[in-house]
Amino acid sequence: MATVADRVFNFSAGPAVLPLAVLERARDELLSLPGVGMSVLEISHRSKAFDEILERTLADLGSLIGLGDDHELVLLQGGASLQFAMVPLNLLSGQSAAANYILTGTWGKSGLKEAMRIGPTHIAWDGEQTGYDRLPAPTDIGLSKNPSFVHITSNETI
Repeated sequence: MATVADRVFNFSAGPAVLPLAVLERARDELLSLPGVGMSVLEISHRSKAFDEILERTLADLGSLIGLGDDHELVLLQGGASLQFAMVPLNLLSGQSAAANYILTGTWGKSGLKEAMRIGPTHIAWDGEQTGYDRLPAPTDIGLSKNPSFVHITSNETI
């Protein structure tokens, strides 16, 4: 069994190191959810047990981020590349107002490239001249009139 002293630090852009207690609880409950007799990997996504897990997840996450009753939380699969298509497909498709992009590096440029396939876009700020070494000051951002949405990647990991 691993101990805290055996654990390595992970400073990569992807998944983070989890506390040992979290990993141990996941291990202990992986084979059989308490009161269910099956693993979470085995239960139906239409079951009462799954509904309870989903409802608790949404409630806990909503509470953590201070989500009001006038908003809904949606959990979606897919990483950044999928989101780069999903956002403009839902918020830009058929719109005349441009999506505004604040380009802070590779991920921002990838998002812009995808949006350009779907509708009008506007570069509100581009950090390429300074090697993407900073986020812009609010006064440096030049938004278009009534943008359909504004995209910024504050955590460029490439």
